[in-house]
Amino acid sequence: MRVVAAMSGGVDSSVVAGLLVEQGHDVIGVHMKLHDAPSHPSVGAKRCCGVSDVLDCQQVADRLGIPFYVMDLREAFKKAVMDNFADTYLRGGTPNPCIQCNGVLKFQVLLQRAKALGASHLATGHYARITPSLALQMAADRNKDQTYFLFPVKQKALAQTLFPLGGMTKAEVRAQARRMGMITAEKPESQEVCFIPDDNHTRFVREHRPGSEGAGNIVDQSGRVVGQHDGYWRFTIGQRRGLGVALGHPVYVLSVNADSHEVVVGPNDALNRAYLRANAPNWYRRPSAGEVVQARIRHRGDLLTCEVMEASEDDLVLRFPKSARAAARGQAVVLYSNEVVLGGAWIREAWDAE
Repeated sequence: MRVVAAMSGGVDSSVVAGLLVEQGHDVIGVHMKLHDAPSHPSVGAKRCCGVSDVLDCQQVADRLGIPFYVMDLREAFKKAVMDNFADTYLRGGTPNPCIQCNGVLKFQVLLQRAKALGASHLATGHYARITPSLALQMAADRNKDQTYFLFPVKQKALAQTLFPLGGMTKAEVRAQARRMGMITAEKPESQEVCFIPDDNHTRFVREHRPGSEGAGNIVDQSGRVVGQHDGYWRFTIGQRRGLGVALGHPVYVLSVNADSHEVVVGPNDALNRAYLRANAPNWYRRPSAGEVVQARIRHRGDLLTCEVMEASEDDLVLRFPKSARAAARGQAVVLYSNEVVLGGAWIREAWDAE
């Protein structure tokens, strides 16, 4: 069948394209041009989506003998990812651009472009699997599993998606790249936030939303002012470093108020929450009230046992018997039953008691 292979210029997507060719598919390589962020000397080769990545894609495509195209998705990326990133921080939340990129760009916009090229499927280098019932399943390599980032992908899109690396380890992927003679075989991993090469999200927010005022007070749990800051969007729930306050004991960000510009800090145990509410869920199987499942509230975070209090088409409420630490508004909570993703939603609030 005709398959579009999303090619980033890294080893994973290169192997995907190679495996598909070996399987006899009619493969078209596509690279998404997402932004014009300048390179930064501190990240070097770890930055993705640059000119060198396009050249690597072209060399891989030439070696495989497949057509290769660069699709300009900068405008769509700006609206779906970059604008959302800045605005979520300005609302006092913590954004997750990789989820936005996957949920909107790759499995909506790019999938539509693939179909326009006559392809039946889009293949990507994500470490995930798809069940026969069209649900996400954890990758065989748990250390590389990316199902947390993929929860917004609809079942209709999964029916037209291939994850050839889902059953492989990273070491096996690199071995395949060496076997195929790929130029990307030893290429290092790219950083997550590709459009902020210096990893300074505070600078990005200021430049992307000029004129935003965010200075305010840092206060303790009693409301006592213990310091000042020059922008509340610098902070996220659970942050310890860079607070600029000295209280004689470690303190962490407990909450960020976008209206008052106030940042509340306190001890580590004050980050524990028994309940969590999230909205805009995407369900593969909607759990029942009272069902005990596992939840992940950050990428690479532990799987936490929880009870479903409410699961509707609009809302999700969970209770954590052993508490969830540092659940940040704007991040995702993804539910699992064994290895299979039930669905996920966007965190709105967390609290201690009913």
